[in-house]
Amino acid sequence: MRRRLRVVAAAVLVYLGVAGLFVIAVGGLSRGEGGSSLFGPKVAIVELEGVIIDVDDLVRELKAHRENPSVRAVVLRINSPGGVVGPTQELYDAVRRLRDAGKPVVASLGAVAASGGYYVAVGCDEIYANRGTLTGSIGVIMQLANFEQLMKKVGVDYVVVKAGQFKDIGSPSRPMTPDERRVMQGLLDDVHGQFIDAVAAGRKLPREDVVRFADGRVFSGTQAKELHMIDVLGDLEDAVNAAAKRVNIPLPPAVIQPKRRFSIVDLLRSQFEGTALGLLLRPTVPAFRTPLYLMD
Repeated sequence: MRRRLRVVAAAVLVYLGVAGLFVIAVGGLSRGEGGSSLFGPKVAIVELEGVIIDVDDLVRELKAHRENPSVRAVVLRINSPGGVVGPTQELYDAVRRLRDAGKPVVASLGAVAASGGYYVAVGCDEIYANRGTLTGSIGVIMQLANFEQLMKKVGVDYVVVKAGQFKDIGSPSRPMTPDERRVMQGLLDDVHGQFIDAVAAGRKLPREDVVRFADGRVFSGTQAKELHMIDVLGDLEDAVNAAAKRVNIPLPPAVIQPKRRFSIVDLLRSQFEGTALGLLLRPTVPAFRTPLYLMD
């Protein structure tokens, strides 16, 4: 009987020890520097890194923070040159839904937050940027290759059977016709107009003022501040503290750090940075698979 009690007591102690380690580990993951509360209100940081192509994970992360009652505000850290229009707008809408749920979102612009990266930022309540951050680039671009002369040299004849005048628009086997160029220009102008509207609404600026600098130019953080494209010159810590103040969390706030997504490709890219292999491993948009209009 005594032996059985000792075994049960040992099992209970082991269980309590494991539970304690779990609580400590979760607490460490959930706190930022100086964070002091495991179960209290927190500020969550979400990272947007690289070319915007697939945003499903980021949208799910934002939704999880939207539904988590302990998350009172979110800081969106952006280091992106832009990307494909559709996913960019999905991410913008996810940010707006977070705000509609009553949770402030503060954007922190890193090295680059241009084009699609800036599009997402204007969906936030407030934008912080460093003085040398590269931002803006409010424009849309589509790049299509024409291999006609090369194909003639190697003796390749490209045959197309289609129903619909513009079904093979952007074909790499021939030059673009004037009618096709008109159609594509109309498409890009429409998307550019959507971009301008988003900036005007998000920054509360007259549309005509946005049109003046929405010509694809890139601005420094200092220049963007003068144009009211951002709110404050400051770093990530400043943005986190600003988000905490918006929801009355004492400083320094407890912080939920961004999710780290392990990638073998990213690991190899970091190891071979600056080499030919590193260039091959750089993320690219599949421009020749289908005509994509980009914010890049």
